[in-house]
Amino acid sequence: MLEFNIQEMSAREIIARRAARELRDGEVVNLGLGIPTQTANYLPNGVNVIFHTENGAFGFGPKPDHDLADSDMTNAGCEPITMNPGASIMDLTTSLGAMRKGYIDVTILGGLEVDTQGNLANWAVKRNGKWWPGIGGAMDLCYGTQKVIAAINHTEKNGTPKIKERCTLPLTGSRCVKTIVTDKAVFDVVETGLILREHAPDLSVADIENITDASFQVADDLCEMVLF
Repeated sequence: MLEFNIQEMSAREIIARRAARELRDGEVVNLGLGIPTQTANYLPNGVNVIFHTENGAFGFGPKPDHDLADSDMTNAGCEPITMNPGASIMDLTTSLGAMRKGYIDVTILGGLEVDTQGNLANWAVKRNGKWWPGIGGAMDLCYGTQKVIAAINHTEKNGTPKIKERCTLPLTGSRCVKTIVTDKAVFDVVETGLILREHAPDLSVADIENITDASFQVADDLCEMVLF
C-alpha cells in the first residue's frame, strides 16, 4: 500500500484531498473555481458522485493525461476534465438554472473570508478604489445548494487569518457554509459558531487558535486530519 506524507503535499492538495472526503455516494457536487476544482482528482475509492461545473457540465471526472486533454471540455478554472459515461455538456443558462433550482446537493467553493456564522466572502477585493473581479455564479450556489463547503487556505500569504469572527469583505452568501476545510484544520459551522473537528498532524489546538481570527469550540472527538 502506498504511504503518503502530509508534509510533502502542497496546501492546495491537502485541502482538495480533505474536501473530497466530505462527499457521499450519490451526491451531485458543484466544484467552484480554484482549489475546489482539484477535488475531482482525489475522490475516495467507492464514492461515486456526479460532479457539476458552472460553465456547463454534469458527470465529469478527474484531470486527463496531457495528450488526452480536450479544450472543449473544462472545469470552472478552464482546466481539462474527463467525461464519465452518461455525462453531459450544456449551455450556461441551463447550468445556472440547475444551480438555482436546487439540483445540486453540495458545492465546494474557495473563499477570501468565512466567519463563525457561516457567511462567505469570495468574489471581490477592493483595489484602486474599485471592487473586482465579479461575483459569477457563487451567489446562486450559496442560496441554491443544501450544503456549502468552504475550501480555503487557513491564512493569506502574509499570515492574515481567513477565518474571521465576522467577514469584512462583501458577502457572497449569508449563513450558508456548513463546513470549512483548510490546510490546517476542519471546522463544522453550527448555530453556536465553529467547532474544530480535525487538525493538521503538526499543530495543536493552541496553534490553530493563533492562526484563526474566529473563536471556536473543540469537538469531543477531535482528531488529526484524515486525507486517505
